Amino acid sequence: MIGIDRRSFVGKPKDIVHYQVDIRRKKTRDIVRQERPSAIVHLGVMHDPRMSDSEHHNWNIAAFQRLLDDVAQYDVSKLIVLSSANVYGPRPDNAQFLDEDAPLLGSATFSTMRDLVELDMLAQSFFWKRPETQTVIFRPTHIVGAVNNAPSNYLRQRVVPTLLGYDPMVQLLHVDDLVGAILLALRTPTRGVFNLAGPRPSPVSHVIELAGRARLPLPHFLFRRALERLWRVGATGFPSPELEFIRYVCMVDDSRARDELGYRPAHDLAATVRAIDDFA
Repeated sequence: MIGIDRRSFVGKPKDIVHYQVDIRRKKTRDIVRQERPSAIVHLGVMHDPRMSDSEHHNWNIAAFQRLLDDVAQYDVSKLIVLSSANVYGPRPDNAQFLDEDAPLLGSATFSTMRDLVELDMLAQSFFWKRPETQTVIFRPTHIVGAVNNAPSNYLRQRVVPTLLGYDPMVQLLHVDDLVGAILLALRTPTRGVFNLAGPRPSPVSHVIELAGRARLPLPHFLFRRALERLWRVGATGFPSPELEFIRYVCMVDDSRARDELGYRPAHDLAATVRAIDDFA
């Protein structure tokens, strides 16, 4: 197993080879040519909303396009791409459960989602252009656990603000269940787009209760204005458009992953929510 990441890998297992390389560099192509992997799992999507649009595009789109070129040139037989269910977008007119054929409208209200939608569509295009590579695109719901991401950090707050009058149903996915789905895709000769959800959906208020946190309901205009001011001075990592995720529903139907991959989440809702406190 080989890992490529510009960050260091503290506590790396002995049987893993780690290249501390920026995937935008030519060295990445040299590694693929040298190692000739049978499968590539692409997890390196930048989600930092404070980075510039050009930096996001350079990292998420230009680098991914070069990776696709490497997959084709060196005949990699399997490609797994981690997208997100957020590409569908939280909307008041969403169906209760969205399948993989639903339109990708996430960038309509959240401009920083544009790159993720474009990356997803690039992967879909590659899927059709190169049928000899088994391309799998995962669109997981909100991933939580020992990870530093927006859903986990939101629930880690001692007092969790919510929107007064809104309590949408949400789906959470334990990070270990995501890993399990990736392993299934590596072992199964399949290709296509797969939604991934965790245990049963739950209202935001119940999720906060399971996390053992207090809840502070705020009017939408007040919450949004406060976030905008905090964002300008660098006092929060949550841009105001992310309020839409605790305002409107964006849930997915993952029956395709269950039927074709045999995917089943191993963690129930309580265990999934409690995993946010595993982060050190």
